[in-house]
Parts: sequence; C-alpha cells; structure tokens
Amino acid sequence: MTTGERGIEHGYPHLDTVRSALHALFTRLSYDTVSTFGTSVLPVDVAFDDTEDLHLGAQRIARALVRQLHLPDARIVVSFREMEHAANVELTAGPEYFIELNDRFRTHRKDIGAALAHEVMHVYLHRLDLSFPGTRDNEILTDTATTYLGAGWLLLDAYREHGPFSQKLGYLTPEEFGYVLAKRAAFFGEDPAPWFTSPQAYDAYTAGAARARQDLRRPPLAAAGWAARMRYAKDRRAARDPRRAGRASGPGGDDYAFEGPAPLKVSFPCPACHQRLRLPVRGRLTARCGLCKTLLDCDT
Repeated sequence: MTTGERGIEHGYPHLDTVRSALHALFTRLSYDTVSTFGTSVLPVDVAFDDTEDLHLGAQRIARALVRQLHLPDARIVVSFREMEHAANVELTAGPEYFIELNDRFRTHRKDIGAALAHEVMHVYLHRLDLSFPGTRDNEILTDTATTYLGAGWLLLDAYREHGPFSQKLGYLTPEEFGYVLAKRAAFFGEDPAPWFTSPQAYDAYTAGAARARQDLRRPPLAAAGWAARMRYAKDRRAARDPRRAGRASGPGGDDYAFEGPAPLKVSFPCPACHQRLRLPVRGRLTARCGLCKTLLDCDT
C-alpha cells in the first residue's frame, strides 16, 4: 500500500480496472454474499483516542475490520517499523493475522484504520483466491473491494491537503474512491457523507458520485440524455441496415453494441456491477441484471 505526499493524481485513470473489479467481486461472491455487507464499519469502531495504548488500539481497530469483512476471529499482531510503503501484511494460511504499519502512523493515529482496512482486505481476497494479474491492477482491486464492502471510506477520508502538505493512501485517485463509494451508496442505500472529516475527501466523494450518475444516463437506459438517445437511435438504424450486417456500436469499448439484424438485440454493461446484459430491441422495458439483481428501466 502506498502513501503520497506530493503530486497526487486526480481524475479517473483506472476506471476500466475499477469496473472490472466490481464485476469480479459480484461474480466471485454472488449477490447474496455481497448483500451481507450492507452496513459499513462505523466511525466509532475505528476512532483512535490519543490516550489509548498504540498497539492495543491498533489491534482493536484491526479486529473491527476483520469483523467487517466477515473474516474468522483470530489473533491479530500489528507492529510498526520504518518502511517505504504505508503498510504490509503477511498472507499466510492463518488463522493469525500479521500486519506491519509504517512508523509514521505512531504519530498519525487517525489514519491507522485506513491503512489497516487495505491490508485486512488483502487477507480477505487472498483467502477468497481472487486477484488480478500485475501489482497495479491487484492493488486497484483491493482498494475497490475495500471500498465496496464497507471499509474504504476510511481510505478516502485519509486524503487531505493543507497548504504545502498533501496525503493520500491507496492506489485509487480520490475521485475514483468517491466513484466506488457512490456505487456502494446506490446499491445499499447507505450515505457515507456524514463520516468524512476531511473536506477534500467530501469533495472527492461528490465528484465521484457525479461520475457514477453518468453510468445511469447511458443508452439504452431510459434516463439517458437527449443527445445520447439521438446517437443511439442513429446507431440502431445502422444496425438494421443489411449492408452493415446488423452490427453497430456506441462510443467506447464498454458501451452498447447491437447484434442482429433480426431479431435485433442490444448488449450493454449493467451500471451497478458492469455485467454485460443482452436485451431485445423492442422499446421500453424493465430488465433485471442476473448478477447483481438491479432493476433497470430501459428504452431499447
């Protein structure tokens, strides 16, 4: 896990990987299991009083995160040492958990919960046998899973900028953390906004939420904007043209694509879990994603 103090990246450079991570999470866990994570870890469970013993407090917070991620209750050893990264976890068969934190957290106790959340998720994914190839993509998977399963708001809240000082934990940009949090909020009906202590984290959440809402306004979803609907209608006409062999696609590799010519169908990603859906082109209809069970109002 990394920590940055200057040159924090913004925007959505990892969005394709984030979406793949959400899809992998639902595919590996199933709707029923994901649904058991409806309540996030609460601020009171990860708060760190300056009067509390450093090691006992870190272990207490680690146990709260272990419970949040439904891992077996076991002995947790949290230690501190000088290192390049923010934290490290020893992935073993268990049942013990061995986590190392950067020495800087001795005096930055507010962020211990964020560092531990990422590392405990590494344990969860390891035992789930879920990973992406390559360090970068696997860390993005870890951040995405941590956030979607109810502990990642801590990682976003660790993002702060005060004059020349800036800090961010994790591999996602602040806005990408906000994007995943907004996806979680929409799925579970849980609003994390009151938990943020960092004004910059709150701004990143609102920006990410706005980007997540764009996923709900892409054709063939009925909430798509006028311009997008006009473009979709043009592509649909082209798909019905025999000279085009009944195929046409929208802009972007993960947008809609037509298959035909008769009976013409359209495929597109579910805005919640990014499972590819395939529907008949026959006007207004309601579809349910088979993976995440989300109901979608469509106009195909």
